Amino acid sequence: MRVAVVLGSNREGRFGPVVADWLLARIRERDDFAPEVVDVASVQLPTALSHSPSPSVAAELAKVTPTLAAADAFVVLTPEYNHSFPAGLKNLIDWHYAEWRAKPVALVSYGGVSGGLRAVEHLRQVFAELHAVTVRDTVSFHGSGAAFDGEGQPRDAAAPAAAAKVMLDQLGWWARALREAKGVRPYGG
Repeated sequence: MRVAVVLGSNREGRFGPVVADWLLARIRERDDFAPEVVDVASVQLPTALSHSPSPSVAAELAKVTPTLAAADAFVVLTPEYNHSFPAGLKNLIDWHYAEWRAKPVALVSYGGVSGGLRAVEHLRQVFAELHAVTVRDTVSFHGSGAAFDGEGQPRDAAAPAAAAKVMLDQLGWWARALREAKGVRPYGG
């Protein structure tokens, strides 16, 4: 199954790529997922949405929309900014609609004391509105800067690896179930 791994931060000096590299290594250990990265830092979408995007906006959308559309599932990585998720991630989500529908989304967060969990709770509401299914279990890194060593590995590797396995197992179940269901009957939501 194709899984789009969305890096949700475009902040200068962001920590997201460290978490993404660790997560991608967990995904690549499995034989049920083929990951592809979508990085909000690599696309320059305006905040003003349009039903008729300009040629320059269409070119930016062409960088990410085909990957989102082809995905059977998503893993969204998000930091927590001001008790929520970053504006760049919201912008990427809002520029797309059908691409999320009737597909599962796993959430991985990182940050300070809360580990990004408040951002995760806000994302659950957004994805529900888009008819996406968020899986129950998440992976969260509290005090993320100190949680990883200089090689980009978690200092406590066992706990996040176990959490990632549970989350990815759930994502795989939902991805298969929803893909099979849509093959029998198109989603009518």
